[in-house]
Amino acid sequence: MLDTTHSSKLMAAIRAKTAKAGVIGLGYVGLPLAMAFSRAGFKVMGFDIDPGKITAIEENRSYIEAVPSEVLAVEREAGRFAATCDFDLLGDYDIIAICVPTPLTANRDPDLSFVEKTARSIAATLRPGQLIVLESTTYPGTTDEIVKPILESKGLTSGIDFYLGYSPEREDPGNRNFQTSTIPKVVSGDGDIASALMSAFYGCIVSSVVPVSSNATAEAVKLTENIFRAVNIALVNELKLVYEAMGIDIWEVIEAAKTKPFGFMPFYPGPGLGGHCIPIDPFYLTWRSRQFEQPTRFIELAGEINTAMPRHVVSRLAEALDMRSGKALSRSNVLIMGLAYKKNVPDIRESPSLRLIELIEARGGKASFYDPHVAEIPSTREHAALRGRKTVTWNEQTVRAFDAVVVATDHDAVDYAALAEWSTLIIDTRNIFTRCGIVSEAIVKA
Repeated sequence: MLDTTHSSKLMAAIRAKTAKAGVIGLGYVGLPLAMAFSRAGFKVMGFDIDPGKITAIEENRSYIEAVPSEVLAVEREAGRFAATCDFDLLGDYDIIAICVPTPLTANRDPDLSFVEKTARSIAATLRPGQLIVLESTTYPGTTDEIVKPILESKGLTSGIDFYLGYSPEREDPGNRNFQTSTIPKVVSGDGDIASALMSAFYGCIVSSVVPVSSNATAEAVKLTENIFRAVNIALVNELKLVYEAMGIDIWEVIEAAKTKPFGFMPFYPGPGLGGHCIPIDPFYLTWRSRQFEQPTRFIELAGEINTAMPRHVVSRLAEALDMRSGKALSRSNVLIMGLAYKKNVPDIRESPSLRLIELIEARGGKASFYDPHVAEIPSTREHAALRGRKTVTWNEQTVRAFDAVVVATDHDAVDYAALAEWSTLIIDTRNIFTRCGIVSEAIVKA
């Protein structure tokens, strides 16, 4: 019979909100999650290997748009939230949420090194009665087959001494209609006791909890959500190319199609996929599926289509330059409008704009960028040569100096009427000018 002493104490502490929570990884997922825990009344410690983030937090300077600095200051000054680089303190916390990156390797295989290293750090101080939660997006089986053995390596047993669960993050940077606390939370656990603890804890911080039967199921939920988007975006990207060849505007087609009150959901084409989730998550499932000898042709095809979109945009740019001015791309100076992967955020992870810059320069052209949310290109794994480049100044003289402008991200803070007036050629990958009611002979949709 299971010893429920530890779980009873933890459950009582959760209900009384005296349980202490630790969040490992204070990025786009971890910091908003830590704030949700703190604002719900729990005492929270954030853990990160980056001293710069700890310094910013201690100075009440938020580096995540979803967490206003004033909210951070309130939680810190109330004594509910602090941050540290000292992972030896993990044993002091009753609940630990893992929110670390899960990127792909150069061969597009899952890179779980951050998860594994974090699990080993937790194992070093693991004690009876703790609840460990993985929130990082990953393939089905990771929590039970990778994290659990590492945690159990010190002699404690999941479900008896400590408890293990999975709850996929559902953040949507830039979407002000939803916050961490208002998004339904899928939860699961390794056994009934862990599941009950997960539901109780997350039920204190979110509006709705959605329990599922296993950690692998919860992991599959997250992948399914993002694969759904990736496949449908690939579909409209392919339709864009087909309709473009027929002289049909894909944007007009979608606007008309979405008036159907059933059976259709609008997705929109673009210059390629960006962000940490949609370009990466499908490959976690394709990799895992190979171990079961199951093909994922549909998902892999979607990945191929979406990955090819930056090249299509650059081809359209080269054609338009030749037709409009007779100038080759190799002799042209191009402005990329928007470096972030989506509108109104500073997040450049997997941004197609980075790839556009590289493709333009590989063909001999020059490329610069303007982004009201991104002042400088930080260090990235795949685009190290672009590090340190800064946004150009936004004014008429600067814009007129470019031979063409590629609108890759449709930030609201940009004056598109002025852009249309100042530019001789604009490649619009977001249909922003039509949506703004701006007509100009300079505009080419791509």
